[in-house]
Amino acid sequence: MEMTNRQVARVLEEIGQLLEVQGENRFKVRAYMAAADRIGHLTGPVGDLTEEELEAIPGIGRALAGKIHQIVQTGTCTERERLIDATPPGLIPLLDLPGVGPKTVRRLWTELGVEDTDSLIAAARNRRVRALKGFGAKKESDILRAAETAGKMTERMDVSGAKRRAAVLMAAIPGEAWVAGSLRRGRSTIGDIDIVTTAPPGETNRALRRIADSMIDEGERKTSVRIEGRRADIRYADTAELGTMLLYLTGSKAFNIRLRGIAAEQGMRLNEYGLLMRESGEVRTFPTEEGVFGALGMVPVPPELREDRGEVEYALEGRLPDLVDAGAIRGDLHVHSEWSDGTLSLPDIADEGEKKGYEYILITDHAAGIGVTHGLDAARLERQRHEIERVNRNAACTLLAGIEVDILADGHLSLPDTALKACDLVVASVHTAFGQDADTMTRRMIVAIENEHVDIIGHPTARLIGRRPPTAVDMDRIIDAAAATGTALEINASPARLDLDDIYIRQAKEQGVNLSIGTDAHRRSDLEAMRYGVALARRGWCGPSDILNTRPLSALLRADE
Repeated sequence: MEMTNRQVARVLEEIGQLLEVQGENRFKVRAYMAAADRIGHLTGPVGDLTEEELEAIPGIGRALAGKIHQIVQTGTCTERERLIDATPPGLIPLLDLPGVGPKTVRRLWTELGVEDTDSLIAAARNRRVRALKGFGAKKESDILRAAETAGKMTERMDVSGAKRRAAVLMAAIPGEAWVAGSLRRGRSTIGDIDIVTTAPPGETNRALRRIADSMIDEGERKTSVRIEGRRADIRYADTAELGTMLLYLTGSKAFNIRLRGIAAEQGMRLNEYGLLMRESGEVRTFPTEEGVFGALGMVPVPPELREDRGEVEYALEGRLPDLVDAGAIRGDLHVHSEWSDGTLSLPDIADEGEKKGYEYILITDHAAGIGVTHGLDAARLERQRHEIERVNRNAACTLLAGIEVDILADGHLSLPDTALKACDLVVASVHTAFGQDADTMTRRMIVAIENEHVDIIGHPTARLIGRRPPTAVDMDRIIDAAAATGTALEINASPARLDLDDIYIRQAKEQGVNLSIGTDAHRRSDLEAMRYGVALARRGWCGPSDILNTRPLSALLRADE
């Protein structure tokens, strides 16, 4: 359905706001805001205007006219998608808070490290907002009230937010503690945070009171708190029963039910405190999870596999796969630099790779396309390749010359094959026209998969967790096509994406499809997301041989030949 004038104006306004959040040119911000106002006040439908007619409107030149035309047709444009990718996902909802505009959001982000509603609430409650120049107690109070009202929060946290909160709690607990629950299993989104500790309850509760938003409940067996607006449960365990407590609280529910069934078949009853021998009445306790698995006649099941998807049977037979781990990763296969919309220079990226012990990093700046402001055309891509060669002369971590090219609405790519041919590796991704039906989207992606120069399909379902659903792509057909052509599918490690889902990762692995892990990093801190991609690969039953970036550089490049 064609967009109304008001809807198009809202997208233009959103682009202007995001430009301001990113601190980009104020004249560009004004241009988008002015265009939004003019489109919103048109007397006839904007969709009836040609690009030439749009250009005739005061303040709307050729570039803006092209973007407006793209918005009318698809509901978005590449400039908007670029800005969304470059902005922490939790910042965007802050723009809707009463009294909080893009300038305020930028200052909260850059000066206080606020990245979502929960961290804004925490900063305001700790009286950090009033310390900003030009704010004060009243503005802080208004912002807090708006955030608390709006933030009757989403159902689940993204994994990075959950990790941050868990780290705060773990640092406060006066003794050993372990993360459990869906966070330990490496799920893409997290409900409540679960922690097990052997620390003394009384001392721990006193420590938690000092750092928690509020104490929901506190006791000798379990304490529940709210931290940065989210619930966390801390369970106390004796050292002797730590194994079963940690096993039980890690879950999943379906996995726990299966284990209880295995125990019952052997005349035992399993709960969080130990194994009860039905005949003798004896209760066996276990300080480690390995002891529990051994007593059930199983090899230990890694936390990421505990979903009752066949892992119990494999563990009983002693043939669980050896899963990939972070130590096997030799490089990052999706990183953006300041040549497009990243913030790091090429030498900076090489230095970061060296610090991480990487052998290589693939530079995948965005290719130029319709409406892309900072994308690389063929000439700039060639210049970047020469710059990469120069950096590599003195770098311990080799930079690979790549590109993230757009898969256009008809499946063609946004750069010609002659430009792609010179790249070490090419990532192709969908960034526009997300609303296509399943058959159109799938055929579109298969055209790209069958292009001889495309090595990796980036973030295959194009989802943004909590902000944009997956496209209607038929992943069965995509996996079949990737298997037939030798094209790799990306496990995008960005907490905002975590794309692919583990079920598709496992399906791709079983069909012999290569998988790559890329952080999609735009900032230095984004490079830390590799661990989330590894966890997702483990949930998909991947071993080192299933992941492209466990290969030495020479073997990686041979795979492209």
